[in-house]
Amino acid sequence: MYAIVEIAGQQFKVEKGRKLYVHRLQGEENSAVSFNKILLIDNDGQVKVGAPVVKGASVDATILRHLKDDKVIVFKKKRRKGYQKQNGHRQYLTQIQINDIKA
Repeated sequence: MYAIVEIAGQQFKVEKGRKLYVHRLQGEENSAVSFNKILLIDNDGQVKVGAPVVKGASVDATILRHLKDDKVIVFKKKRRKGYQKQNGHRQYLTQIQINDIKA
């Protein structure tokens, strides 16, 4: 059984017991969180597609930890103009574990 869920503006395929990295969520570590924007649920071949969401469905998860992703370097250059600019950032992430999918 799996579901397609919208979490913090992005869509993820989730299954029970799976761990995911998502954009930073509000909440403390080891706290429970629930997601209601379920776009699709597949239960052993029986597919429910939402219009736009599946009514009455939810996904329960636990926040495992908050962390920062690897550094991303952004380098811009225009050749023969002497223009170079280097910038970088580290994205804030949250690791969650899916506990249950309710259809």
